[in-house]
Amino acid sequence: MTEISSIISFHEALYAGSTSCTERVRYYLSRIAQLKHLNAFLEVFEEEALARARDLDTRIRSGQPVGPLAGVVVGIKDVICYKGHNVSAASNILEGFTSLFSATAVERLLAADAIIIGNLNCDEFAMGSTNENSAYGPVLNALDTTRVPGGSSGGSAVAVQADLCHVSLGSDTGGSVRQPADFCGIVGLKPTYGRISRHGLIAYASSFDQIGIFGKEIADVAAVLQVIAGPDEFDSTAAQKEIPDYQQHLGHNKTFKFAYLRDALYHEGLDAEMKDAYIDLFENLVSTGHAVTGRGFEYIDYIVPAYYVLTTAEASSNLSRYDGVKFGHRTLERNLELTDFYKKSRSEGFGKEVKRRILLGTFVLSAGYYDAYYTKAQQVRRIVTEKLNEILEEFDAILMPTVPSTAFKLGEKTDDPIAMYLADIYTVLANLAGVPAISVPLSRHSNGMPFGVQIITKKFDEAALLQIAHQLMTTRKATIV
Repeated sequence: MTEISSIISFHEALYAGSTSCTERVRYYLSRIAQLKHLNAFLEVFEEEALARARDLDTRIRSGQPVGPLAGVVVGIKDVICYKGHNVSAASNILEGFTSLFSATAVERLLAADAIIIGNLNCDEFAMGSTNENSAYGPVLNALDTTRVPGGSSGGSAVAVQADLCHVSLGSDTGGSVRQPADFCGIVGLKPTYGRISRHGLIAYASSFDQIGIFGKEIADVAAVLQVIAGPDEFDSTAAQKEIPDYQQHLGHNKTFKFAYLRDALYHEGLDAEMKDAYIDLFENLVSTGHAVTGRGFEYIDYIVPAYYVLTTAEASSNLSRYDGVKFGHRTLERNLELTDFYKKSRSEGFGKEVKRRILLGTFVLSAGYYDAYYTKAQQVRRIVTEKLNEILEEFDAILMPTVPSTAFKLGEKTDDPIAMYLADIYTVLANLAGVPAISVPLSRHSNGMPFGVQIITKKFDEAALLQIAHQLMTTRKATIV
């Protein structure tokens, strides 16, 4: 097998005739079978992927035009619809459900001649930070199978980490792309809210959800974003803004004005060794001509509570459609009153974490508590967004930790949901404000696990975000293991 580290190197080999789409698909199928114990894939579309690869090979040999992602093998999170294929959101309540249409992102991948190889395990309905909440069992971190890969897009992260596909799609509601990317030592992008259509993405919290991209190289992530971003008649929240050439300036070096949030860097929850690595990064950036300035952000401890009030409220509404009547799990118990039928079907179909969040969301929306919790959380969201935008108007980007610690052991935090929720302290900020953010590998901890740095830019400034990330990864390659 030709050594292939990126989409660019794959295409160079493909068009030189030293590899083929079929050969590449067979390689990934072999890897998936070999590493089945990681539980990254829920379903593999073997015959379909091979047939598509053979067709592409025929077209390339005959000189026919092919799309910009020709032969690129992609895995999709099991919350993204693909017509004629199962989509379950890793939940028993949707077991056996076949999608009747494809997500816009999937349609655009296929139009660009990408090959979708399978759907990927995740936390149930994208609710979780460890991928332990799946109805189909946990995903294992390929670097240390005793540790979690992060969540909720754990399968998507591990599929790229373990070389089971070129790139993958996940979803990011409060860090579900960036956090597992950090835990797995790869790149994870959450674009601006509205940059990628949410049509065909199973909703968790509609004002937060965004499809994200995993890869090993910034150029690969940029190439996929180029294809799937843009307006969509099926999603009124998809932005009408023009899509720039994300790959054009990746190789250009320039100096930037960076801010870091002092309240994030010196937060008591951040691992001390990781904090030292961030300080070292900032010093290195200054020594190479960049400006790095600390800024206060006094709302850091209000971010997670506000986020969970708002997202659980939206989840309570979005998940009310799963009642066992039109589709999904239906209780086998007979002779029930309608209300009891709903209760029984939903109690059997939903997992523990999903039930917890539905109950919390229903509570904060209930009479007597709506203003005290939901309205107050919306006010916090507005204040946080204004403060963040104020900083981004002054600086090119914000640098901050992605997570407060490296990947922890399986089962370590399952009995303490509050501790689990607090692990999202650095990632939910970008979702609250709707701005783009990316996690890129930075270094490796003394415990052997990788960790990254998060970069945040202004809304719809993914071009600068990707340029900064590419430059940072290039200059820090010596420290990336």
